[in-house]
Amino acid sequence: MEIKCLVENHCINSNIEREHGLSLFIKTNDYNILFDLGQGDLFLKNAKLLNVDLKSVDILVISHGHYDHGGGLEYFLKENSKAKVYLSKHAFGDFYNGKEKYIGLNKLIDKSRLILTENMVKIDENVRIFSNSQIKKVYPFACPGLYEKKGEFLLDEFLHEQHLEIKEGGKSYVFCGCSHVGVMNVCEFFKPNYLIGGFHLKDIQVEENFEFFKNFALVLNNYPTNYITCHCTGIEQFNLLKEFLKNKLSYLYCGQTLKL
Repeated sequence: MEIKCLVENHCINSNIEREHGLSLFIKTNDYNILFDLGQGDLFLKNAKLLNVDLKSVDILVISHGHYDHGGGLEYFLKENSKAKVYLSKHAFGDFYNGKEKYIGLNKLIDKSRLILTENMVKIDENVRIFSNSQIKKVYPFACPGLYEKKGEFLLDEFLHEQHLEIKEGGKSYVFCGCSHVGVMNVCEFFKPNYLIGGFHLKDIQVEENFEFFKNFALVLNNYPTNYITCHCTGIEQFNLLKEFLKNKLSYLYCGQTLKL
């Protein structure tokens, strides 16, 4: 499996632009898969620099209904006319950061090519998509400040979030956009060999919450999983977790290519 990071918050290649968001190009034995799209058309520009042919993408999975993961959808649909596009049937809700900043998707986009998912979607024996509705919250995890407006502002339950599982070469790989349900709960459900994605920790201050991060790492260490994180995890938070998780944890930067 080969993974190329087209969009991410941080970059180690001066030729590549970055932004707050995520987009991963995943090449398996059977498919070319795009996981998330970032905010706009940056994924297109970086794909060219990384020699990724977006017209070759067979499957697009959008992890949840936030602009920094699905904002590039209109650009992708113009670029690629064949890919199956999977996102949750709840993805076009009214999502907010606080009660003033709308962070949802463009509701006016052409939805004729979209496959709206619920619960679990089996693409084949080795590729499946799972909604948060399938994942039990064994470990408590909260995302304060993120709301869905349903007449009134309610804390987002993240029914619009989904995770991609790929099995290849006797190993399992799980891709998550932000792990709003809690990456510990994602691991408990899948117990994957590799987990790739954001942990949604960037707003949790390191110094004031040392014990939280220590316990977080202790839980992750219980699983037979290598963690490749990015985006909403935060660099300071990653560095602290790295002290506990050692070689089990690495960071995926914009412009980087991984072969697993």
